[in-house]
Amino acid sequence: MRQELKDGTLTLPEPFAAQLPQVKEILRKLAGRLEIKNADERKQVKSRQAVLQSADFKALWDRIKHKTTYRVQFDNEALLATCIQATKDAPPIAKTRLQWRKADLAIGRSGVDTKETATSAPVTLDEGDIDLPDILTDLQDKTQLTRRSIHRILVESARLDDFKRNPQQFIELAAEIINRCKRLALVDGIKYQRLGDEHFYAQELFEQEELTGYLKNMLMNTSKSIYEHVVYDSSPERDFADALEKNDAIKVYAKLPGWFKVPTPLGSYNPDWAVLVEQDGAERLYFVVETKSSLFTDDLRDKESVKIECGKTHFKALAVGENPAQYIVARSVDDLLTKAQAGV
Repeated sequence: MRQELKDGTLTLPEPFAAQLPQVKEILRKLAGRLEIKNADERKQVKSRQAVLQSADFKALWDRIKHKTTYRVQFDNEALLATCIQATKDAPPIAKTRLQWRKADLAIGRSGVDTKETATSAPVTLDEGDIDLPDILTDLQDKTQLTRRSIHRILVESARLDDFKRNPQQFIELAAEIINRCKRLALVDGIKYQRLGDEHFYAQELFEQEELTGYLKNMLMNTSKSIYEHVVYDSSPERDFADALEKNDAIKVYAKLPGWFKVPTPLGSYNPDWAVLVEQDGAERLYFVVETKSSLFTDDLRDKESVKIECGKTHFKALAVGENPAQYIVARSVDDLLTKAQAGV
């Protein structure tokens, strides 16, 4: 299972296919580390001074190094209306069911061994037999909305019968809907502002902050990167770095380290790449690139797509002066160059 989670090949039976993203997220938390790394393969990665101190990289870094702060403004009435409608449109909830399983237990030197021997037919609970929890307190803890707002969402959505039918499932569904609507509202109302000239990530951090990686997750023998090796987290990142090295239009690039962060309401966001493209042998274009296997927002996890939108707004706030850096999401270097030619 860990290997399938890592490779992105995990599948579920057809009745549960729609819940695959949520199931994968829960399994990743339960599974812990998806791979065991050999400490002997851990290696410190040094910066390449010829590239780091070059005029090309300085020009690129000066366009993206500044820090920002953000404010969020959103219409509370519009948020509640969205939550109410989304709760109304949510799928129906089945009645609470119980099922018993019997198993034989054998205790030996190797531990406890179990073997299932029988399974009962599901028994549907009558709604009158279920003790209803304090739904307002539960949803307030999960969503941080006021009790008044939660009460309004529940009443106007006309879904309280579902709560009586299956309290726990309804609370989880309502919390997920409300938090998703909150995240989308945050993106719609977020505004970034560049801080003063003294607030920026110094170029010297590439030398001062240690970067380490494992041999099996490194692209070796790079020449355009500011590091001697590129430490990648996935196959798409490895392929992207390899294509950057081989493409003549790419003059210099950097896999942005973990200390390069953009603040967002959902936690810090670390973009993937900074890239300098030379077009037609003369014009130079500067990019911050997020590499994703799909460019469709619906294919990305909710939190991930929100951080990408925040990244766009952050770099837009830094886009002052002549020929600023542009933030894009790309699947490949060809995709990046196509957008460069289109002036995106």
